[in-house]
Amino acid sequence: MAKPSSEGDSSTASRTGSRSTMRESSLKGCGFSSFTGFRAEKEDDLRLAMPLYLRLAMLDCIKKKDVDAGDQHFQTSGSEDDPRGENPVVVFINPKSGGRNGSVLQDRLQHMISQEQVFDLHNVKPDEFVRYGLGCLEKWAEKDNCAKETRKNIRVVVAGGDGTVGWVLGCLGVLHEKDQFPVPPVAIIPLGTGNDLARSFGWGGSFPSARQSAIKRALQRATNGRICHLDSWHVVVQMPGGEVVDPPHSLKTTEVCDVDQNLKIEGHVPDKVNCYEGVFYNYFSIGMDAQVAYGFHHLRNEKPYLAQGPISNKIIYSGYSCSQGWFLTPCMSDPSLRGLNNILSIHIKRKNSSKWEPIEIPRSVRAIVALNLHSYGSGRNPWGNLKPDYLQKRGFVEAHVDDGILEIFGLKQGWHASFVMVELISAKHIAQASSIRLELSGGDWRDAFLQMDGEPWKQPMSKEYSTIVEIKRVPFPSVMVNGSHRNSP
Repeated sequence: MAKPSSEGDSSTASRTGSRSTMRESSLKGCGFSSFTGFRAEKEDDLRLAMPLYLRLAMLDCIKKKDVDAGDQHFQTSGSEDDPRGENPVVVFINPKSGGRNGSVLQDRLQHMISQEQVFDLHNVKPDEFVRYGLGCLEKWAEKDNCAKETRKNIRVVVAGGDGTVGWVLGCLGVLHEKDQFPVPPVAIIPLGTGNDLARSFGWGGSFPSARQSAIKRALQRATNGRICHLDSWHVVVQMPGGEVVDPPHSLKTTEVCDVDQNLKIEGHVPDKVNCYEGVFYNYFSIGMDAQVAYGFHHLRNEKPYLAQGPISNKIIYSGYSCSQGWFLTPCMSDPSLRGLNNILSIHIKRKNSSKWEPIEIPRSVRAIVALNLHSYGSGRNPWGNLKPDYLQKRGFVEAHVDDGILEIFGLKQGWHASFVMVELISAKHIAQASSIRLELSGGDWRDAFLQMDGEPWKQPMSKEYSTIVEIKRVPFPSVMVNGSHRNSP
């Protein structure tokens, strides 16, 4: 798949120069009589720290959940000894990520930036920062030039796995809905197991938390990297009322089931239904891969001492894949139950089309994935780099992360999946779609397994009624920072 597209590929140097000039000018307005002298005095400083009064004001607002709680700090602003960051950032870190090295990284980030700008996700939630921290800056932007410039230039760094990044992106998405611009772009320090979001935007699949030079380079790339867009996808799950389900954190209950009424449901729908909704950024899947992920997550929760880092996680995951019968389906299993086509029907809308059309599910497919990125399963590209002749023959287009299209592919037995994951072959190409409707009907199946961005759950199946999953693109993109080295000045 193609790499993320970025804004401003042309005349980057001139824009970078003009941006630096504007920032220096605005910082002088914040109380500096000689910005250049300060710069020379701290040659290696990345100038990430906000003015102390702003940091304290934002922190008070977040802690007290009140945008007015930091007002007293603005009465004492303007000290010339108070550093004004040219490149303001805040960091959200999951200390339990990265093989339990997250706490060490947190201490180093707080030392390099400031303690008030590095948030432990267990103490400060991203939605609290958006509502009260950014709300504080917006409230004072008209009266305080530093607050105005900080709000305009602030960037967010997420130190964690794909799930943590998605959580932060979802909270920042609220700014789009409320027309509160600009939306801070997100950079990544990869601490998870798969880190597919980080890989897709040039941040790599792992991070040497013990090396201070690596931390400094990451922060430099976070402040200077180009801005890119990423599609995000809204999911609605409608199931028969009374079913007991333990959904992932990315799914929340909702009173309104926003499914397309123009497409008739093939099965039966009860009078009472339960509805959940959420957003994913990388992939949604159903079938054996989700079942393996579900078992792995439960094993890790029951025996947390096994989760010592990405490498040990992958070893355990691989072993669990074998134990769940993906490679060798138990002989007692009814062959007719092996394929997803026994319980699942798919309809899609193609790009620039309002018409739903059915899609045939190959009998051999045991897992179906709707993929947004070009990185899946720790950096693999199961869709493959398809040649123009093949794309034209199948009616496909070259895939991008911001093209409004999901790539739908299937995985067969575990051996087929293994060859796909080592990129010896491509997955079973099924379709490209701008919207997807999945309808699950139980039959002899008691449960189905689904997952969003690595968060799996067990979905109860009903013999009488259908469960509906509908996926459509969120109307606004998420804003990312491209961490590729070539994008750094």
